[in-house]
Amino acid sequence: MREHDDLSRCFLPGHHQQQQQQQQQQQHHHHHHHPLPPIQAPSPQAPGLDALHSLCRQIYPDQCNPLTVTAVVKYWLGGPDPLDYISMYASPGCPELGVPPHWHYISFGLSDLHGDGRLHPKNGPGRPSGFGFEFTFRLARERGETTPPTWPANMLQLLAKYVFSSGNTVMPGDHVSWHAPLNGESGRITQILMGRDPQLPVSISTPHGEVSFVQIVGVTSEELQAAQHWNGLGVVNLLKSAPECGPWLITDMRRMHSIMENDPSIAEKIQRGIEKDGSNLSGVSAKCWWVQITGDKNVERYRERRDDSDDDDEGEEDVKPMVKTERLSPCEQDADEGSIKVLSGLHLTFNLEAGSLLPLAIRGRVMHGRHFTFKSILSHSAVTIVAPSVTGTLVAKEKPYVLQGPWLQVLLSEELYEKMAQEFQVLNTPDKIQLPKTFSWPEHKLVITIIND
Repeated sequence: MREHDDLSRCFLPGHHQQQQQQQQQQQHHHHHHHPLPPIQAPSPQAPGLDALHSLCRQIYPDQCNPLTVTAVVKYWLGGPDPLDYISMYASPGCPELGVPPHWHYISFGLSDLHGDGRLHPKNGPGRPSGFGFEFTFRLARERGETTPPTWPANMLQLLAKYVFSSGNTVMPGDHVSWHAPLNGESGRITQILMGRDPQLPVSISTPHGEVSFVQIVGVTSEELQAAQHWNGLGVVNLLKSAPECGPWLITDMRRMHSIMENDPSIAEKIQRGIEKDGSNLSGVSAKCWWVQITGDKNVERYRERRDDSDDDDEGEEDVKPMVKTERLSPCEQDADEGSIKVLSGLHLTFNLEAGSLLPLAIRGRVMHGRHFTFKSILSHSAVTIVAPSVTGTLVAKEKPYVLQGPWLQVLLSEELYEKMAQEFQVLNTPDKIQLPKTFSWPEHKLVITIIND
């Protein structure tokens, strides 16, 4: 089933702007200390915070003073932690739905708590407050545990740091490849999917705008892969129906099996979904670069620089998660920025993690008439692979490889993507491949190499 997919629509205008405004505001507050004392006590006037607190009081009337992690030096004064507060509630669960007692973590600070422009552009009713959401997380409570573990607070701060540094909001259905046990110890729960908090309202109105609640769900690598190959919300809904997670999407760090291992019918549903719908994942951040091929032997060393010294990326370095989203904008630069250059031939290089997503890019996206973007984490470049039916592109049959500023578009003809789908099957079992592995289609002047990082 091919659908109309337009590449020109996938730029997300405004993110960049919003980020600059925030940075200006942060700088503004670094230099003008007179309105703010050096260390800010919670301001008596924090209507956004009050609105969130009163919501929490409705749900937990007996816990007016929950254990709360507080950022010691607030973010707008140069502190490292973007979230002002993370409250931890003891939830009794919901026995009639089979929801066990657990710890419920709620963040305060991605939305606008103060409304005075210290961190977020001022918005008002009907507009998003700050980033428009707060994170929540539910952790299975161990027998005999009387206080909530605090490691989830570190995870929330890291995820919030990603949101602040990239300007990207996070929505239910998005996922984060975290690549490590969430509690920093051991186990199979090493990745993150985003759902909607089942107990909180879909969104609340505060004096500074609307706030929704995005719940972090710890999952296994297999569950994350299913979300990539199909779509995040589909997998979140299957997690809700599985006893391991249940309707309130509780993360159990002791869980040893994916829901597909425990219930083969779930694996079948996912497989059918992938075949029918293709993948919703339109891009990933990845290690990739490219070289133009000119003539037969002479490879022009046009290699996208690895901007290791790039200041912009320093923020990314201390944030472990690689965020992968169903709405990744291919390029932060403006769509019309940069000269347009037609390349005569192309040699693409991917690391193994990115390369193992090539079968998904071809089968789940290009064969469904869609596009897929690898956004380089080494530099500002991005590579978007498109099907012939995608509109709004710069590429055409006679010029399949076109560079616009740092953004490379690669058009695959039907004949070529069908060959690729066959040849890339070996990438589905990455541990069996001898690296580096090179695929070559000389008649298309295209070479792809997969390296071990």
